[in-house]
Amino acid sequence: MDERFYHQVWGMFEDLARTTAAYRGAVDFADARRERELDEILSDPRGRTGGQAEAAREAARARHTQLVDQARAVLDRDLAQLAAEAEVVEPALPPAYAGWDHPVWHGYRMPTQMPMAMRLGDLHLPESPSLRIPLLVRLPLERGLWIDSGRTGRPGDPFADPGRLRGWARETAVAHAARLLAVHPAGEFAVHVIDPAGAASQALAPLVRAGVLAGPPATGARDIVDVLTRLTQRVDLVQMAVRAGVPDALPPHLDTAGQLLVVHDFPHGFDERAVTRLRYLADEGPAVGVHLMLVADREDAAAYGPLLDPLWRSLLRLTPVADDHLADPWVGHAWTYEPPRVPSGSQVLDQVLTRVARARYDASP
Repeated sequence: MDERFYHQVWGMFEDLARTTAAYRGAVDFADARRERELDEILSDPRGRTGGQAEAAREAARARHTQLVDQARAVLDRDLAQLAAEAEVVEPALPPAYAGWDHPVWHGYRMPTQMPMAMRLGDLHLPESPSLRIPLLVRLPLERGLWIDSGRTGRPGDPFADPGRLRGWARETAVAHAARLLAVHPAGEFAVHVIDPAGAASQALAPLVRAGVLAGPPATGARDIVDVLTRLTQRVDLVQMAVRAGVPDALPPHLDTAGQLLVVHDFPHGFDERAVTRLRYLADEGPAVGVHLMLVADREDAAAYGPLLDPLWRSLLRLTPVADDHLADPWVGHAWTYEPPRVPSGSQVLDQVLTRVARARYDASP
């Protein structure tokens, strides 16, 4: 069922991309044809004025309207079919693929095996803003995540306020971390947090209250170095064991569970050595089960210049507010990404994390 839903959701995504591309192509063709016909009318000095010229222009515009209307009718038909499919698929999705407002979370139980993928939010196109397609990514994550807390939106847009954006970015990161914990079997995923200035303490409260973090959020320079050192050593040890062909010959104290490092307000609190270790984790970690989630405004790291360009490129950029920055690999549409939202006043995140903590306690030796 998990695999079937995954392929069905991606099939809907591909269908929406293709039908929208066909519509846009038809409109572009109609626009080009109208412009060509109007140019031909204007190129003849004898036909630029008078009733005959105006009739020719009206005919060109009428043919353009007819082509666009036909294309829109085909698009609307396809959108209606996809909307009907979404109405069936969305209520049946498992927790890993479901939004936080989905009833499936009320009966949530810790899974016994990792799903194929998890939901990072929703995608939609301007031609069909009400038709949302879940953005699913395969697990384990092949790339780290970058929650962009930098300025987005137009000047004067309330979403452009830096303080609000940073707050929403932290909440978005917590929602992603909570889902990763919830979709992994008990004890098979751990979350570490670096919060140098302690600015994310309010957003982190659900994770801290439930006791599901691998340790207290690292705030001081010594704690940050300790977390980075332990995770880089884990990457080194697992890499050596894999290359030697003895993946089971790991130290008994080594935690073989998947690891996620969430870094808030990067690069605050990071020196050059810490930045180097973070880049190493981003590059080498995913292959051996160590993943990175960066909450950062790229402008804050401008002093590093191009040194950090490979880091930003290696991460999947997500935003805490709706933003049309994601492109599909087929036709290159600019998709509007909607981050996951916990319904206002809902206790679903606390309830899920409490069950995660209980399952981890029951599974511990």
